[in-house]
Amino acid sequence: MKEKAVPAPLVPRPVDREDPAATLARDGIASLVELKAATMACRECPLGETATQSVIGEGDAKAKLMLVGEQPGDQEDLQGRPFVGPAGRLLARALQEAGIPPEKVFVSNAVKHFKFELRGKRRIHKSPTQREAAACLHWLEDEIALVRPPALVALGSTAARSIMGRAVPVMAERGHWLARPDGRQVLITLHPSALLRVQEGREEAFALFVQDLSKARKLFR
Repeated sequence: MKEKAVPAPLVPRPVDREDPAATLARDGIASLVELKAATMACRECPLGETATQSVIGEGDAKAKLMLVGEQPGDQEDLQGRPFVGPAGRLLARALQEAGIPPEKVFVSNAVKHFKFELRGKRRIHKSPTQREAAACLHWLEDEIALVRPPALVALGSTAARSIMGRAVPVMAERGHWLARPDGRQVLITLHPSALLRVQEGREEAFALFVQDLSKARKLFR
């Protein structure tokens, strides 16, 4: 009887959080266009096999603020653009109310491919594992090096772990700025999709989310 092949373990590429440009140089990426092509071909974890396409960040390529979520959703995967689904619309509204021009930021995700499970014909979001997020980390660091934002917003725990390199208790740290080894400041808050799951007190939860984001308004004065 032929033995079933065992998948090779994921070995993430090294990153340099003290100098994202070093990661960029190691990857040989010179532009967001090249990053898109590289992530489209990426098979460093299983997610690239099942996703429609990779989804990298977009927005102001010289933004003062970069917002990072978890991974693309169903609509993002189909359209090839980040934050175009319900969570993205909620984020845009929250940025406006926080006094941050949505067109002046860069939005992306820690993981560049959509992870899902099928329920009938529907593709239901499934959270990436830590290994899958780690495999994608060097692409995120490449984006940071290309855009060079002085500050970032981590939207949720997956984004916070990827950006900071450690687990971050989001509920305890939300609304707080944390420092990365490269000197960039990181504002911690929830992912907007968490607000969509709130059954009672949604407006109050949204107001707190806006309050968190407003801490970054100083960058646009």
